[in-house]
Amino acid sequence: MHLAWIYLLVAGLLEIGFTTAIRYTDGFTRLLPVVIFTLCLALSLYCFERATREIPLGTAYAIWAGIGAAGTAILGVVAYHEPLTAARVFFIITLIGSIAGLKLVSHS
Repeated sequence: MHLAWIYLLVAGLLEIGFTTAIRYTDGFTRLLPVVIFTLCLALSLYCFERATREIPLGTAYAIWAGIGAAGTAILGVVAYHEPLTAARVFFIITLIGSIAGLKLVSHS
């Protein structure tokens, strides 16, 4: 796998980290969750920027946001017992398929 794609994957995984950490910040009043949120956010944006040096911005952004959205939705079901409906499963699968499709058609 090309290094830019690895950066993009890491950026998406870190997005899951900062979206999860934000729920524990209690309005940004709890230091450890705020630090985790800030580190994940900064590292995610750094990796995203590195990825966009070789991957077209629109493709990179859609994949970055898609990894974060799908990952956070899956984490919500697994870790926070959010409802798992047929429609939710369908759209998460569609989102993952779209991410894979964008990777396949990218020319970077």
